[in-house]
Amino acid sequence: MSSELRKLSVRDLSLAGKRVFLRVDFNVPLESGAVADDTRIRASLPTIRLVQEKGGRPILASHLGRPKGKPNPAFSLSLVAQRLQELLGAPVRFAADCLGAEVEAAARELPPGEILLLENLRFHPGEEKNDAEFARSLSRLAEAYVNDAFGSAHRAHASVVALCDYLQPAAAGLLMEKEIEFLGRLLGNPARPYLAILGGSKVSDKIPLVRNLLPRVDSILIGGAMAYAFLSARGVPIGASRAEKEGITAAAEILDSAAKSGVRILLPVDHRVSSGIDDPGEGEIVAGQEIPAGRVGLDIGPETSGLFSREIAAAGTVLWNGPVGLFEKPPFDRGSRAVAEAIAASGCLSVAGGGDTAAALTRFHLVERFGHVSTGGGASLEFLSGLTLPGVAALADRS
Repeated sequence: MSSELRKLSVRDLSLAGKRVFLRVDFNVPLESGAVADDTRIRASLPTIRLVQEKGGRPILASHLGRPKGKPNPAFSLSLVAQRLQELLGAPVRFAADCLGAEVEAAARELPPGEILLLENLRFHPGEEKNDAEFARSLSRLAEAYVNDAFGSAHRAHASVVALCDYLQPAAAGLLMEKEIEFLGRLLGNPARPYLAILGGSKVSDKIPLVRNLLPRVDSILIGGAMAYAFLSARGVPIGASRAEKEGITAAAEILDSAAKSGVRILLPVDHRVSSGIDDPGEGEIVAGQEIPAGRVGLDIGPETSGLFSREIAAAGTVLWNGPVGLFEKPPFDRGSRAVAEAIAASGCLSVAGGGDTAAALTRFHLVERFGHVSTGGGASLEFLSGLTLPGVAALADRS
């Protein structure tokens, strides 16, 4: 078991009467004056409620978007405060900043049972710089620290790392705990056969992940734009499909390493193709691995869907990172839908990671049928690549 699984938990803290700085990940999409997807907000509700049940007064802090270190109304968390209030069915106070005398007074005067949400942390340059003085200012708001923002755990930012020097002990929230537990299982000794399904666009982004998985998995199923780099590395014509030169080189190295490790790599055996991505229409099925000149592969074909589904049905553990096609545009969502449905029906330990994968599962209404859907795209990728996450390392160990 990883030492990261033995971190102090919010469950371990005595919080009665204390103001609790609760770092959450409310980096959610906003559209037409409202929160477009509240998945990340919902994911932290159990921790918020537990802090309240333990007598603590939650002071929530998050970033939203990339405002470049200065206030920008387009990245305000005010709309998030409204949605959080609706989800909790209880008042949520909103602070117009995340530090300063007025915010400190609002934190001190926060009545028991109520919640204060601070304005965007990234409105200050000190957040992304992991600035000690900025962290010290944040620490004046509270008497305890809980980090439930797994999606930010791979960033060495002030509210994630430096603040832990001033508010001790630093504990993991329930979502942080769950993320570490499920992702940790994938790096331990999970039930066999153990499959990794990898999709998305760039092979180069996932080289560390594949290298860390090769000694652990039995098979890797590859779809999405990644697959075209692997097919190209095998000398298969891929038409006008995208495959970066460095990705083809990396794919060749991975194929060689997998062969030496005895790990099976399954690539698409047919495709749904079109003349382009912007206006793909319905496309057409191409039997066989070769993609004709001028055609772009945008999804795995039905034969590949069946092949992948049979592999999944026999699996004990499945990690899915990256859709296997252009899931946002039907009918190019059929491959990803088939993979998702096969995993949901398999009864295996299933973990999905990556923002696009989570978005696909939300679109397919299958989130509830997965063992765990990670809220952290980059963080889950780095964790499964064997890297130490600064936000996890900064938390206190359970004695």
